Amino acid sequence: MPLDDTVRDIELKDALGERYLAYALSTIMGRALPDVRDGLKPVHRRLLWAMQRLRLDPASAPKKCARIVGDVIGQFHPHGDQSVYDALVRLAQDFSLRYPLIEGQGNFGNIDGDNPAAYRYTESRLTEVAIALLDGLEDDGTDFRPTYDGQEREPSIMPGLFPNLLANGSAGIAVGMATNIPPHNLDEIAQALIHLLAKPEAREETLLNYIKGPDFPTGGVIVEPPDAIAEAYRTGKGGFRLRARWHREEGARGSWHVVVTEIPYQVVKSKLIEKLAELAAEKKLTLVADARDESAEDVRIVIEPKSRTVDPELMMEQVFRLTDLEIRFPMNLTVLDARQTPHVMSLKQTLIAFVDHAREVLLRRTRFRLQKIADRLELLEGYLAVYLNIDEVIRIIREEDEPKTELMARFSLTDNQAEAILNMRLRSLRKLEEIEIKKEHKALSAERRDLNALVKSPELQNDKLKDSFQGLRQKFGAKTKLGKRRTDIATAPVIEDMPEDVFIEKEPVTVICSEKGWIRAMKGHVVADDDVKFKEGDRGRFTLRCQTTDKLVLFATNGRFFTLSCNELPGGRGHGEPVRLMIDLDNDQDIVALFVHQPGRRLLLASSGGYGFVVPEEEVLAQKKAGKQILNLAEGDEAKVCSVAEGDTVSVVGDNRKLLLFPLAELPEMARGKGLTLMKFKDGGLLDVASFMFSDGLIDFNGRQWTKSDLNEYRGDRAQAGRLVPKSWPKNGRFQPKL
Repeated sequence: MPLDDTVRDIELKDALGERYLAYALSTIMGRALPDVRDGLKPVHRRLLWAMQRLRLDPASAPKKCARIVGDVIGQFHPHGDQSVYDALVRLAQDFSLRYPLIEGQGNFGNIDGDNPAAYRYTESRLTEVAIALLDGLEDDGTDFRPTYDGQEREPSIMPGLFPNLLANGSAGIAVGMATNIPPHNLDEIAQALIHLLAKPEAREETLLNYIKGPDFPTGGVIVEPPDAIAEAYRTGKGGFRLRARWHREEGARGSWHVVVTEIPYQVVKSKLIEKLAELAAEKKLTLVADARDESAEDVRIVIEPKSRTVDPELMMEQVFRLTDLEIRFPMNLTVLDARQTPHVMSLKQTLIAFVDHAREVLLRRTRFRLQKIADRLELLEGYLAVYLNIDEVIRIIREEDEPKTELMARFSLTDNQAEAILNMRLRSLRKLEEIEIKKEHKALSAERRDLNALVKSPELQNDKLKDSFQGLRQKFGAKTKLGKRRTDIATAPVIEDMPEDVFIEKEPVTVICSEKGWIRAMKGHVVADDDVKFKEGDRGRFTLRCQTTDKLVLFATNGRFFTLSCNELPGGRGHGEPVRLMIDLDNDQDIVALFVHQPGRRLLLASSGGYGFVVPEEEVLAQKKAGKQILNLAEGDEAKVCSVAEGDTVSVVGDNRKLLLFPLAELPEMARGKGLTLMKFKDGGLLDVASFMFSDGLIDFNGRQWTKSDLNEYRGDRAQAGRLVPKSWPKNGRFQPKL
């Protein structure tokens, strides 16, 4: 063949796009997303189909998982054996599936995260739930399609009227989309389906009267607000706060401890215990003395308080915040619809899709049964013709060369009827058999009338579906051990006056911040001496002795305040980290002040342009990394001073070395703004501001005490020009800092 016929010019992006699209569709439809009708992915569907072909029903003896995996990968699912076995194991784990589809014998893993045994050691068979999901395969309840090699056939969907998608949930990551559906209680789902059949226009809120929320196999308590749960089910996306179940147990001499009996879904217990012990050892769980695992078959985690006076609710709130004893389980109802198109569905849309599937299966099975009845009635009518003319039939069979043709012509029989008559046994010709045939004919005729009415009547179909869902409730409902709700819906307890620092171990630290903004927290109250090293060309600027429970307040030249938690600062090893990585502080901005927050204080703020005001310290605390704008600046100005506002007098000194004193009462208290003029300047700007008690005198930068007699001539009103400072005033012109 010429080369030109085998080589085509094509853009690389087009070739990649075409192939990636094919891969994406294969992943979405063939691996990651479940079908809304049976809630299964292809690998799960093929596992159940292979096990049914092996006759592994609940009454039979289980077979080795190696045999099952071999059949699946050899006939239906040409993928790795380990991935198929992992899927089988999950279907058998009662802590992974709310209603397990496979009953396993042997080591199938546990809640501690231990791996299952190899498939050559384990055995399995189907559960009653799986049988309910498979029901209808032999009655034309679904279409069959060729397998990957065309040698076998497999069901395209499971026809059983078991709402597996919501009952067992699903999780998967496809290309550009993902799904994460929590399990729910079957009894509640069945009630919602029955209500939806009666009232198809029912609102989401009405359906939530039946489906309270997820029902996880490991139990726990959902503490999500009702409106958030409703919104998640309305949009198909959201999440649920899931907490461990615990209770208080009394000990000797007034002691007590907390016992956790259920942990959140998909949390590995062994790692949870390690985390609890680690946090307790690091003193991050300040109210917990010890945690240990006393679990046997049931979960039992014991948490000891540091003191018997500790409030157990407060202690558990701390534990919930810092460990996986509370998780947020996300919900994303992305599924494949009946046309194999991915959609994010609401709860109602999911239920409607299942009802439509159930109705389609019901009609298919009904039509299949009608065809079987028609075939049987055809034979019965032929048999009746035999009994009415038995002697003639015997004569034809004995004497005619072509008895079949003669029978068809003589009695107007069909080919099937004639063939059945020729295959009859002689003992079937007795009178009793004729009576049974007439009885069966009558019963089948009546059944045919009922089925024809069912096909034509949506109301009768609804009644039939309601009976099916009621049957599920009786078999797997709330009155059974398997169907009883395990996860409670509650509200998180509100603990009033909870200390903000209750979740932090209180320890002394020394915070050091350099000229270039590198910050660190050294353990203990140390002295910033020569042992404290800085980067080359850098040196210390701020040294603060505080506690890990304290908040640091940083004031920058752009007039913004930032808040830092001492317990989140980098340790004292090395040079620390740039504070600009912790807050949104631009490189062209600098730090004006850094101090420990003290509630109740007032701060005096001033800009280089000579404007200022007083602000309560609580107002400057920022919750976000971007900080909080407090001092508004005129063009060309920058924040200059942040000091404690105390006493009765404000002292202002400018770059022109002029000093002015005026009453503190003349400055307004504001939460945010530009402020008022502190002092007028002909040239230069503001250098420093301080407040003090006039009767006590003023202390300059060098520590000299200036008495009120020294300062009388500098007193005036706000916004005056001031007078030149005394000759002995410090060269830098500043006051002694108070922060």
